[in-house]
Amino acid sequence: MRLVHTSDWHLGRSLHGRRRIEEMEAFLTWLVGTIAREGASAVLVAGDIFDTGTPSNRAQEAYYRFLRDARAAGCRHVVITAGNHDSPSFLDAPRELLRGFDVHVRGAASADPADEVIVLRDPSGAPEAVVGAVPYLRDRDLRLAEAGETTLDKENKLREGIAARYGAVCDEARARREKEGGGDVPIILMGHLYTSGARLADGDGERDLYLGTALHVPAEIFPADADYVALGHLHVPQIVAGRQSVRYSGAPYAMGFTENRQARGVCLVDVSAGEAGVRFLETPVFQELERVTGDLDAIRLRIAALAEAGSRAWLEVVYDGQEVVGDLQAVVAGATAGTMLEVLRITDRSLAARLPSAATVGVTLDELDEHQVFDRVLEAARIPEEQRSGLCEAYREILVALNERDGRAR
Repeated sequence: MRLVHTSDWHLGRSLHGRRRIEEMEAFLTWLVGTIAREGASAVLVAGDIFDTGTPSNRAQEAYYRFLRDARAAGCRHVVITAGNHDSPSFLDAPRELLRGFDVHVRGAASADPADEVIVLRDPSGAPEAVVGAVPYLRDRDLRLAEAGETTLDKENKLREGIAARYGAVCDEARARREKEGGGDVPIILMGHLYTSGARLADGDGERDLYLGTALHVPAEIFPADADYVALGHLHVPQIVAGRQSVRYSGAPYAMGFTENRQARGVCLVDVSAGEAGVRFLETPVFQELERVTGDLDAIRLRIAALAEAGSRAWLEVVYDGQEVVGDLQAVVAGATAGTMLEVLRITDRSLAARLPSAATVGVTLDELDEHQVFDRVLEAARIPEEQRSGLCEAYREILVALNERDGRAR
């Protein structure tokens, strides 16, 4: 059968206060078109459907609209597992209703691994795949805490618990396939976790896993006779441990400015017993993100180039020049005025990275007055002499204003 593997939609996520729901809706519309164009009969969504456990009405609307439209596009099955960002109970609430439309949801981990095994059937009722749909496994799903445990003890128990759960689900999948009499029916596993050796994107927000550590599990927990393993949780699309049939689809769009150069997409999988052919389909860029870094000249030049190209990018501007720029925000606003660019964040690294500590200046703040402190900051930051006069004058004006305010408050 042909299926689409996707994950980490994070519906409802914002970026520096800017809502992204239009971008996410555009992706789901593209995905429905891809299902129809490629003739996919199933979609596997491996966790983090929503960005929070209490998604907005519009995020929910986008989710349910996709489920409706995917069916209309010829998709017979949708299998959804919860990720660490999802509320298991929220996803599970309409589970019985959705099952009537061949949408299979596994939000909370079940006490019985058999509950996480789903048989997908073709229009004639014959089995076409057996899916072990394992949701994100939390600490409480796997072990009981014991007094005196070390962090290493806890991590080892979690790894053992995760491996045991996948082993039990795969055993049940084999038994279910045998019961159906379909030795040639593929077994597919789904998971939302971090496997050893997998690559994390900088700033992807998924570094604090399980007990607040980067707990990872070996790829060997996925049995060799699983014909395809559809993973979510990490935002970088990748093959795991050199096994072509064990994959992260990655997030379908960049979650932040640090991810904007990474390929984004979904996996199109033709799977049968003993074989899985995988093609990575890149998603279009529905909202361009651009990090502009450098001194003022470099920033102005890059913004001008983007504007000339007609870009509608959202920008993060990072100034790292040598000179202190007191009106950086105004400079950036001037450079982007009249363009279709939108600045979401401005960071000034010119002075912050060079501020001295007590160890470097050799004295404590208690030994200096406010003017001496400022003088030492200028010295430690190597501010050119020609800039110091204006900065000192501005600093004195700030001190006067603060003193006047404090006097009025008293």
